[in-house]
Amino acid sequence: MESDRFKRIVHTYKADPESVYNTWFINSDERLKAFRAIRRGVEQVVAEIKAGSFGNDFRGSSLEFVLNSITEQKQVFEGAAHAFYWKPKLRIPDIYEDEGNKSAFGRFLENCVHATREDQLVREISKLSAREIKGLGPAVANILYFLHPTVLPPSNTAILRGFNLLLGENKKLGSWASYLDMRDSIIALNEQHRPMLSKDLGGISGLFFDIGAGKLVLEGNSPLVLENQQKIAAAQKKRHQEVLDNVRQDEAHTRMQLLLTKLGKALGYDVLVASNDRGKSFQDEKFSFHCLCGLPDLGVGPDVAATINLIDVLWFEKRTNRVVCGFEVEKSTSIYSGLLRLADLALALPDHSIRIFLVAPDEREKEVLAQLRRPSVLATNRGTAWYILFSDLTRHAESMGRFGSGCEVLEKLGEDRDSLNGSYAALDPAAHILLGYAADQGEALNGLTGDGWQRYPPVTAAALTADCCFRNDEW
Repeated sequence: MESDRFKRIVHTYKADPESVYNTWFINSDERLKAFRAIRRGVEQVVAEIKAGSFGNDFRGSSLEFVLNSITEQKQVFEGAAHAFYWKPKLRIPDIYEDEGNKSAFGRFLENCVHATREDQLVREISKLSAREIKGLGPAVANILYFLHPTVLPPSNTAILRGFNLLLGENKKLGSWASYLDMRDSIIALNEQHRPMLSKDLGGISGLFFDIGAGKLVLEGNSPLVLENQQKIAAAQKKRHQEVLDNVRQDEAHTRMQLLLTKLGKALGYDVLVASNDRGKSFQDEKFSFHCLCGLPDLGVGPDVAATINLIDVLWFEKRTNRVVCGFEVEKSTSIYSGLLRLADLALALPDHSIRIFLVAPDEREKEVLAQLRRPSVLATNRGTAWYILFSDLTRHAESMGRFGSGCEVLEKLGEDRDSLNGSYAALDPAAHILLGYAADQGEALNGLTGDGWQRYPPVTAAALTADCCFRNDEW
């Protein structure tokens, strides 16, 4: 297409504060954090298919974890999970009951995770397409994007519609051949205008999405906009509300980080906040005045260090590299990635006796408990996992800092509760506790009731690790 026209369109796209570019692509810490969580989730799907424990439904599966992490990116990926819902009347997508298709899907995902070249990925897509698995089409590209964001763009109805409108094409939804053709054109166009966009194909895909959704009006989609004014106005209102909600959630998230930072200092610890948050401030208090300037050498590999560096708040023993506590502060997005980072921390440093905490909005308490019961959530030996509500941290942080003598003060507050169903719920520190695994197999975990977490007798690390085919360094 004409270069000047495309540049004007991109300029309009980037200038809109509520465009996908500004609300998701460049101003979303959660987007960056999601990449590792989704990769780890895909690896878990592969492991379960290999072990024969994947199951025959989307609900409750590790694949649902992956798609939840994707759909909670919102906007471009809203509805991405629909294609994977098991539809029993149509028996699609046919990866739950047909063992051959299930294995082929697992091999496809594994090969895509480990692929290092573009031609390898294209070959795997072609092999999957040739198998003609009923109901399994280019919706899988929404997973592949988070594995290889510079090579494989996401795909949905709005992106395809925007692509066809802008470039005058007629690519078909649900066709792998059309997806690969679209991908070639997107890469060529993106390469031509990369200084305006990004090597990451999420930027240009967001442009197509905004055009296809009627958010960005062109000559080609003006009839679409006029015909669907009411629907588009509702979508724009929804996006505007999401932007406002995100601002409020970011503010609450930053406030909780600052409370934890100041509390850690008051209790005598060195404190570090996530690398992408160290330049932030709340009510004129900058994190940089309260925390370490960088992650101490923990003696771990660069990938693990990069993950640990994204944990919202870490407490260290004074003037050492010994981690005492790790905190993930949740907002409206999946708690899965936060749990993975905390698990990585505890697994990488088994001799540090780390206490790990989820800090969550009050309205997400039930969700936190539900997620902690899910099969793939791992708490490690020598550490205790807790969750804390925003309201209680706000109410008690100052007094804990004034009268407490160590991080045990958090546990003491939790023990003051009549039930572990309260705001500070502890999971028994015994060995590797694969939460919910036995329950998913029809066997209730000792002492686990439907009303909430209760203490239960120790379970050996060896028993659970062997039973679930997991090792310390691999989910």
